[in-house]
Amino acid sequence: MAAWLPSSRVHPMVPAAAALLLTAMAAAPAAVALLHDDVEPMWGADHISFHTGPDGVETLALRLDKDHGSGFRSRRAYRFARYDIDLKLVANDSAGTVTTVYLTPDLVPPEDHDEIDLEFLGNVSGEPYTLHTNIFVNGVGNREQQFRLWFDPSEDFHTYSVDWNPKRITMFIDGTPIRVYKNESSSGVPFPTLRHLRLDGSLWNADDWATQGGRVKTNWTQAPFHAYYRNFRVTPCAPASSPGVASCGDDERPPASAGFGKQGLDAAALRRVRAEHLLYDYCEDQNRFKDEGLPKECTAN
Repeated sequence: MAAWLPSSRVHPMVPAAAALLLTAMAAAPAAVALLHDDVEPMWGADHISFHTGPDGVETLALRLDKDHGSGFRSRRAYRFARYDIDLKLVANDSAGTVTTVYLTPDLVPPEDHDEIDLEFLGNVSGEPYTLHTNIFVNGVGNREQQFRLWFDPSEDFHTYSVDWNPKRITMFIDGTPIRVYKNESSSGVPFPTLRHLRLDGSLWNADDWATQGGRVKTNWTQAPFHAYYRNFRVTPCAPASSPGVASCGDDERPPASAGFGKQGLDAAALRRVRAEHLLYDYCEDQNRFKDEGLPKECTAN
């Protein structure tokens, strides 16, 4: 297993004039749902731009340079939903950069903070990206799992998804499950259930820890760096009382044409990805937890 890389993300909150940014966007066909209708700048607004292709699909570009990076968030928050977004990562020498997709609440006290993280750690040219995942509940994280991506995520868009429902959190890449965190609250395992979460995305510099534990620094001669997002979709959890609609977290999944939970869990694919591409799992780090023992979720059931 690779050495554990602690996630120490601090998202600087740079005052952003969202209204000024939106008025500068180019007009697009009204019949097409535009990304800027669903998201808004969160920080670094001057490093965020929107571009509409000939197919009418709008792409959001985040920029990182020596001055600062940038970030956005969804305009709406949900309590249980499936979030899907297509992402193309920083190309070439991306060492030191971190591109993120994560779920987080609006400002709450630190002890109430929940978060579901997918952080893409850049690397030197020709070396694969590392996907760093984490789950925070009531202000406590330390639930890291890392994966080596089996494709070049900078060559084309890939779909990254989080299905968060009352029974489990499942992370997907292109529809393939890579991580499951079950709701074992009956056994005392923390699980995020109380807060509404937004989807956020960001591009920022973390060369103090991101690449090989901070040994490889950002090559600013390659700046500016860009990451691209498009096709943001949210499928909220349907109430159990909704007639003819499966409630979120049901083991009996609705057909692909249905809404929430349309992507069932492929257990064989999950095992294969983890066997071939898992770099680090906190539940297997006996040395890290030698004094207090493994967290409860690692030993439940």
